[in-house]
Amino acid sequence: MAVSLSRRGFMALGCSAAASPLLTPVTLAAAPWDQRLVVIILRGAMDGVDVVQPYGDRALAAARPTLLTGEAGGAIDLDGFYALHPALADLMPMWRAGELGFAHAVSTPYRDKRSHFDGQDLLEAGTGFEEGTHTIRDGWLNRLLQVTPDLAAETAYSVGQGEMLILSGQAQAASWVPDTNLALSPQTRDLMRLVAASDPLFADALGDAVQIVESLEEEEDTAMMAGGKRAPGHQKLAQFTASRLRGATRIAAFSLGGWDTHNRQIGRIKPPLQALSDVLLTLKAELGPIWGQTAVVAMTEFGRTARENGSGGTDHGTGGAMVMAGGALRGGKVYGDWPGLGERDLYKGRDLMPTADVRAYAASTMRGMFGLPRDVLEQVVFPGLDMGGVPDLTL
Repeated sequence: MAVSLSRRGFMALGCSAAASPLLTPVTLAAAPWDQRLVVIILRGAMDGVDVVQPYGDRALAAARPTLLTGEAGGAIDLDGFYALHPALADLMPMWRAGELGFAHAVSTPYRDKRSHFDGQDLLEAGTGFEEGTHTIRDGWLNRLLQVTPDLAAETAYSVGQGEMLILSGQAQAASWVPDTNLALSPQTRDLMRLVAASDPLFADALGDAVQIVESLEEEEDTAMMAGGKRAPGHQKLAQFTASRLRGATRIAAFSLGGWDTHNRQIGRIKPPLQALSDVLLTLKAELGPIWGQTAVVAMTEFGRTARENGSGGTDHGTGGAMVMAGGALRGGKVYGDWPGLGERDLYKGRDLMPTADVRAYAASTMRGMFGLPRDVLEQVVFPGLDMGGVPDLTL
């Protein structure tokens, strides 16, 4: 059960800003662990072959003659075979510290249709896929909460109706959306408290909401007085998430968009990569010592074609990459079996061949973080999953 209360909703119930790309929901939940898990959905199908470049594969340069991979494109060597896109250069200290890792040639069970909507639904639902028969009722993080005893909901807030499927379901969770253009005046806050006085549940939620809003406004005012600038939207997501994780929240999920690079990929992939880098660095800085108990997994609905297209981009594909970070992870490594980019190695002659289920890496992370049995992960959290072959990812 999701608990949502919007700052705009206090003043005009029913207003929706779901279509706005500036509104990105953060969903959180409290749980009886010290470990923290952050799941980031990379909406738009991130090109894993560009982000973690297999420059040791001789077929890469021929498949992408203008995308400038490897040394020609300024990529940073990771292990002699893989190189990191230069837009993520600021994350190299994390890599060297063992706090950043990747899983390559991964995908959900989704195949061939290559629809963002279906792909994202299947990614967040965490289920298998049978042509024309899949029915999605809840998300895999919610099912994780359903098998967790002594669960409590964390109060947070949402502007618009951007609820994430990944935490939708029977277990309690809450959501909040930052919006730099909205503010509650003191008079409005007093009025809302008066209206809520006869409803203890709403009064408690409102009190927490106002406290959160005021604390965020205080942080922004302090930054401005110190000569700083207001953080961009993606950094505000990370800052708010970290503020909750420093308290009772143990699980957080949000999304970052901008990964649909059908043309001019050299330029278009840099902003989302920079946003991802900013988010990871902000989480580490804001969490402080809690970073050592934190795992971040960033997943996308599917990969992109192995070959670039005629407009300097890549089209919807199959196999891709998963990004992992955090002090609780065994980083400093690119996990997975590389299938190759030769003509006979590709899925249907066009896509990176998946050699592992991306859900298995998420499950391995949760098994190490929360001690969940393998059969619960394979049968309840991710129905139909086989975790075989995926190593332990946590310390």
